[in-house]
Amino acid sequence: MRSAKVLLVDDEKGFTETLSERLQLRNLTVYTASSGQEAIELANQHRFDAVILDLQMPGMDGIDTLKQLLGKDADLQVLILTGHGTVTKGVEAIKAGATEFLEKPVDIQTLTEKIGTAATQRVVLTEERSAQAIDDILKRKGW
Repeated sequence: MRSAKVLLVDDEKGFTETLSERLQLRNLTVYTASSGQEAIELANQHRFDAVILDLQMPGMDGIDTLKQLLGKDADLQVLILTGHGTVTKGVEAIKAGATEFLEKPVDIQTLTEKIGTAATQRVVLTEERSAQAIDDILKRKGW
């Protein structure tokens, strides 16, 4: 897997720091945010291959953060990673556009694989949009 650029969003600072270190050891580039608002600000500044997002955070919760992130970048791959998972929340997250719904604690190998899959899917979606844009231009120009 190429070095994916990941945004890790969780209000539990110790968890975020530890998981960030573990992901960096696996050659991932990791940015961290401790709130939904901070995540949105970082997403405005950087292009991420995947976002790992907690559901239960003070202020803007994970579902609202998810919706805002996808509103700015529909191809963004968002993996929900929560310690407060329920079937209802999982369904809500997937319907809102999350790629995965994982519960803490998660096996680091599983998470790394999911990030790799998400990064690959993002490339595919981006390529499809680019190909469609080129096709549209060619049709309009008549080349």
